[in-house]
Amino acid sequence: MPNDPGLRRLALRTLLAAFPGTVAPQWAGDLLADGLAGHTLFGGNITDADQVTRLTAQLRSARADTLIAIDEEGGDVTRLGHRTGSPYPGNAALGAAGDPDLTRRVYAAIGADLAATGINLDLAPTVDVNTAADNPIIGTRSFGADPALVARHTAAAVHGLQSAGIAACAKHFPGHGATVTDSHLELPTVDVPLDLLRARDLPPFAAAVEAGVRAVMSAHIRVPALTGDGPATFSRAALTDLLRNELGFRGAIVTDALEMRGAAASAGGIPRAAVAALAAGADLLCIGAVVDLALVEAVVAEIALATTDGRLPLHRLEDAATRTTALTAETPRQENAATRTTETPGEPDEPFAASHRPDFALGVAAAHRGMIVEGAVGALRDPLVVRFVAGWSIAAGKVPWGLTPHLATAEEIEVVAADTTAESVLARAGQRPVVFLGRRIHNSAAARELIEKVAADRPAGVVEMGWPSSWRPAGTEAFIVTHGSSLANSRAAAEALALT
Repeated sequence: MPNDPGLRRLALRTLLAAFPGTVAPQWAGDLLADGLAGHTLFGGNITDADQVTRLTAQLRSARADTLIAIDEEGGDVTRLGHRTGSPYPGNAALGAAGDPDLTRRVYAAIGADLAATGINLDLAPTVDVNTAADNPIIGTRSFGADPALVARHTAAAVHGLQSAGIAACAKHFPGHGATVTDSHLELPTVDVPLDLLRARDLPPFAAAVEAGVRAVMSAHIRVPALTGDGPATFSRAALTDLLRNELGFRGAIVTDALEMRGAAASAGGIPRAAVAALAAGADLLCIGAVVDLALVEAVVAEIALATTDGRLPLHRLEDAATRTTALTAETPRQENAATRTTETPGEPDEPFAASHRPDFALGVAAAHRGMIVEGAVGALRDPLVVRFVAGWSIAAGKVPWGLTPHLATAEEIEVVAADTTAESVLARAGQRPVVFLGRRIHNSAAARELIEKVAADRPAGVVEMGWPSSWRPAGTEAFIVTHGSSLANSRAAAEALALT
């Protein structure tokens, strides 16, 4: 039975694999021909839009109805823009702007960009309610800390993406916003009563379901009152009882990457994690970013074995395969892709081809609306821009950020706050004012002290590009909160400072 070709095809139909490089290896296409649901593209698969279009065409030559997925959230998490930054602000800025129609238009533009390159499943939007200010993995990926606000923008984002023919995937169910650890590295716990979960974390998912979202992604988080000792990805109570039966979701349940320690370490490896997720009610399993043929075959073999030893009923595997097939069938094949040619001074040439341009003007306008400017910037003309080295999350990767692409004459330098003195900054600045740029600056005592020392000597300002706080440094002329560090956010900040 485990070697049954029909069973192998069923198992493959529940898997999203991945591969290295900008051209698909032979095995990636062979698996698609054998029934693999599809592949997820990551930054390492992408150089520019023409290349991505060739790559997606190559994958579809193996099977026309393949799923090609990507994490394209706008803001700090971008794959198409991983070399330059996203041309759109992320959810935190859109939530701060407070206009769901603007959110819909931005997500429709993201969807048009994806459709133009042959991608049909966006693993977005992030709909977590970011109630933990120091959340290391959500932060500016969230529309905000208010469930009702997040729910309104969730519905708008889903409508926007799906209006462009792209299947949206609301994540991370049942809510990753209250965590203070990263599920890529460990299994976070959200120890709250179910009543609080329903009131705080579930409204955006209910809004996504009401909006007709085609997929929902599970989180590798533990909610003891709901999931017991394991993650939601392995919890029938979470995926089947709550998401399917209580919230009424009928689309495809997608897992977060099973290679993440929150899943793989909890199950004893990726193949066993795949079985546990299917048994709980998941339909489409993201294996992860580091995938090869041997790993896919190991997962397939474990799923097949599980149908014979009581861990996975065959009808559950058949149901999952049916849902993934339906997800592909419901997604148009990019024949409605937009062909906008909007250009804006400072707009990046990459990663989009000449036949399609991202709507950078929309992105910058949206970033302005989601930005807060406190104080006066008049004394900060032609400054030295000091950018603090900041960490990066595994979800976002190392995406460029800062004001450099938009500066006409000002100079930007990068420093480590703990290794930098006020005297060295003042010497480098000469007679110029100083603008400090960072992400979550308030978390660094060294950065806070450096800013206040410099501000005591000359005009200084701060641009906060991470999840904001109530901290404001003494003596500064202006404090700008961008709610993200995308290319659009940095352009808006540079324009606000009259640096372009």
